[in-house]
Amino acid sequence: MRVRDQRNRRRGVLAAGMLAVALALTSACTGGGNGGDNAPGWQGGADQPAAKASVTISEPAADATNVPAATAITFATEQAEETSVELTDSAGKKVKGTLAKDGKSWLPSKALSYGESYTATVTATGDDGLPVTATSAFTVMKQPSKQVRITSFLGDDQTVGVAMPLIVKFGRAIPEQYRPELQRRMTVTSSPAQEGIWHWVSPTEVRYRPKEFWQAGSKVSYRVQAGGLPLGDGWYGRADLTVDIKIGPKLVMTVDNSTKRMVVTRDGETIKTIPVSLGKKSTPSSSGTMVVMEKLRKTVFDTFDELGPEDGYRTKIDYAQRLTWGGEFIHAAPWSEGQQGTTNVSHGCVNVSMANGAWLFNNTRVGDPIVVKGTERKLQLGNGWTDWNVSWEQYVKGSALPYEPADDETADDEAADEETTEDEAADPDVTASATP
Repeated sequence: MRVRDQRNRRRGVLAAGMLAVALALTSACTGGGNGGDNAPGWQGGADQPAAKASVTISEPAADATNVPAATAITFATEQAEETSVELTDSAGKKVKGTLAKDGKSWLPSKALSYGESYTATVTATGDDGLPVTATSAFTVMKQPSKQVRITSFLGDDQTVGVAMPLIVKFGRAIPEQYRPELQRRMTVTSSPAQEGIWHWVSPTEVRYRPKEFWQAGSKVSYRVQAGGLPLGDGWYGRADLTVDIKIGPKLVMTVDNSTKRMVVTRDGETIKTIPVSLGKKSTPSSSGTMVVMEKLRKTVFDTFDELGPEDGYRTKIDYAQRLTWGGEFIHAAPWSEGQQGTTNVSHGCVNVSMANGAWLFNNTRVGDPIVVKGTERKLQLGNGWTDWNVSWEQYVKGSALPYEPADDETADDEAADEETTEDEAADPDVTASATP
């Protein structure tokens, strides 16, 4: 809009009046209606200004077929102030999803239906307020025969300790070149927000830990949107996976070989000191930060296959809590109560009395940390959930994506923006399944 000088205001009004009369006479003579080939530009719309913004969809391409069910809508915009994405199926039903942080793609909230046709519409609006759109119609591939099963160690609504890593396993090795795209679809949100990262411990297992122990009382949700995602050699993810858990109190067990004592703290306060007997010199306990992986009220330790008939033993055990794959436990050992607090006599385990074993068993959770100090052997990386036995700087190197330090934006804000489908069916392949 152009603002006229006030001195010309009266002259302009008169001119406008004369022009209106002239147009009225012309209309009466010609008998034309609104619009038409001879309509003024401002009336017929032919000279409307072009929108500043532009948008193009790169994937899926228009009329594409055999599109993976995990496809994202990828697009490019220029001079866009606002961008929105709409995806509809062949019946016109809208699919919910989330716009990526960089504003260059949009991911459906769940895998698309195999064999279904969809239409993506991306609308971009510039600072002139004029929208432009791009559309792409495509068809999803038929259900593949080669599908990779995805499982979680934890299931919904479990309460775990502050050192619990999130563990996701795949039924087939994931080739290295496919891990970045898979990891982009693995999201973790927590309340309160906490910085963390995924770490590949093997081609079939990836874990997530926060930079520091989880904050006590946190709510944590993690999701793997891998349903229909290409995972190499003609294999595709079988289904999406979503797990919601809770973090319990901050219970930490610290064992010092020099004092032969375990100090137990809850939320920073000492609640119990327990005499212990650690591994003797020939079979020392491991020093390092370990995590309770399994709790067994009663079990049997059988080492004959490992140690042979001369050194092997078979013993009934109460209140056992596994710390390593190699066989180190916290457990009740009534036979060594006379040495607990003074002498190391175990085969590497943390021996406690029957009463203290029961107390620990009733107060700990899977995921609680134990720190052992001052023994003759250091904890071997990979012998258990040793995620906390490496520095944060080392841990981030196991990510398939470059590490980006967290900013002041909270993950909870992002979670609040995420849309979810209203009709997610209870699919047995979507829920988490426990692994032994």
